[in-house]
Amino acid sequence: MSIKKKTNTGSILSCQVVAFKGGAETIWLEEGKYTISKPVVFNTEHFTNQSANLFFKAVTGKNPVISGGIEITGWRKNSDGFWTAELPPSCKNEKLPRELFVENRRAIRARFPNEEYLRVFKVGDDRRTHFFFEPGDFPIPENEKNVELVLLHDWSISRIPVKEIDKQENKLTTVDSIGAKSPAFFNLDHWETNPRYYLENAMEFLDAENEWFYNSDENNLYLKLPDNENPNEMKINIPVSQGLVLLEGTENQPLKNIHFEGITFHHSAWQIPEMGYCGVQACHFDPRPEYGGWAVVPAAIKGVWVQNCSFSNCRFENLGGTGIWLGTGSQNCSITNSYFSDISGNGIMIGEGRDREVNGKKWWESAPEQVALGNIIENCTVTDCGKQFYGAVGIWCGLTAETTIRNNTIYNLPYTGISIGWMWSPVPTPSRENFIDGNHIHHIMQILSDGGGIYMLGLQPGSKILNNHIHDVSLNVGRAESNGMFLDEGTTDVIVENNLIYSISKSPLRFHKATTNLVKNNFLFCRKDIPPMRYNNTKEEDIQKVGNHVYYENDSNFREKLKQVVSNWKTNRKM
Repeated sequence: MSIKKKTNTGSILSCQVVAFKGGAETIWLEEGKYTISKPVVFNTEHFTNQSANLFFKAVTGKNPVISGGIEITGWRKNSDGFWTAELPPSCKNEKLPRELFVENRRAIRARFPNEEYLRVFKVGDDRRTHFFFEPGDFPIPENEKNVELVLLHDWSISRIPVKEIDKQENKLTTVDSIGAKSPAFFNLDHWETNPRYYLENAMEFLDAENEWFYNSDENNLYLKLPDNENPNEMKINIPVSQGLVLLEGTENQPLKNIHFEGITFHHSAWQIPEMGYCGVQACHFDPRPEYGGWAVVPAAIKGVWVQNCSFSNCRFENLGGTGIWLGTGSQNCSITNSYFSDISGNGIMIGEGRDREVNGKKWWESAPEQVALGNIIENCTVTDCGKQFYGAVGIWCGLTAETTIRNNTIYNLPYTGISIGWMWSPVPTPSRENFIDGNHIHHIMQILSDGGGIYMLGLQPGSKILNNHIHDVSLNVGRAESNGMFLDEGTTDVIVENNLIYSISKSPLRFHKATTNLVKNNFLFCRKDIPPMRYNNTKEEDIQKVGNHVYYENDSNFREKLKQVVSNWKTNRKM
């Protein structure tokens, strides 16, 4: 294992840990940036004492940063007013950069239009690989190489390279099918006749401040800045390391007792597949070429077969994939008092989906004991995720057991706040006794639709959704509505109690193909003529309702009651 630190003099300090056998050890990290070009790997070969603890801690008052990026220097201003810089030789074998950060702010990859979206004029006959646009909809790039189409579906997006733009037919064709091939309903016009899209990464789109473009033929970056800013006086980074930290145990020998405290993680890279990223849900996407189940946008920090590992008072920022993912076999791990922001994919992930196989069968059937168990996410702030992949969520939990998501603040997201469960039916799995308690979720669903503050899926007996404060859920273009909570297919025997939900464009609660559940003592504030609960393919009598407080905005005392309830809620919850 090696970590490098660049000092003020530009030299590199290196720390090597070959094997760890002691009872407890703390490695203190001083102020500064510790640069890596590939993930730091911890595995059971290094840690032979299963009861030992290894701590990575920031020195008190210091801010150590583990960065997988490189700084771009040598900027020059050209005759067109753009700043240009050549990528360093160390990037020669890397794919084109997808992110560029200026003073730890994500710059905008040149796009058209700069805001909002274009509309497909007419979908092609196959409804998948091409569409037609109106003349003058967008400037036609002189060089179509590396131009990317970003098309929005209801709850996911596609990012896919453009193959050809035919100016005579006003026809845009991509390198492969737009939208996930499975499920089959991801046809271009399934949700909207004229879906939203924009184009990215062409010189012709570089027309707004803080936009950038990479010309692969020249190996040059182009950056447009305000007139009073000089990039040579700023720190400008692109991510190059495909991940930052990998915690890797095995089923027979889990990796245990590694702890990170007060560390900042920056600049992890991820490249979309050559044939495009076509999202399914929550940063799961169509594998291309196909190899089995859905692929997943990888995380900067990944743990598999880990136990009693923790991240506390850490920051996860400026990341190109997902933030942190504690996956297969993760047990009794915690993520606490940490901050997640400016992340291309999901913020936090726990557990896994349905597809992995053990002994020729799905893992949850043949080896349910491998479930992620007893993990905790508490007192974290998760914001501005899904910066590239709009179908991302703040916190995602797949098939997990005894997961606790408590007292987190989650806001400013393009899609759902918390998503838990990964089985579109009431089929029994190891998923059970998950608790979502006391979270403050607001200003979500800002780009996509068909989600909510909390989205639950599948059979999770003994699970509870308690004491959550959810508000400001937007209504976006798309066929399906969004809600305070969306309890989807297979949700059964869940208690939804003492939640406060208001400023929701549609119903505070929605059930779809759910069965028996208890909704008790919730405060539900509704718009005029909007029901507090929506039942899609769900028997209303299966949802037991006890002691709920329902208010409508046309009630004479609606605003006063809302103000009073919110004030009492904050006082009681100390939010």
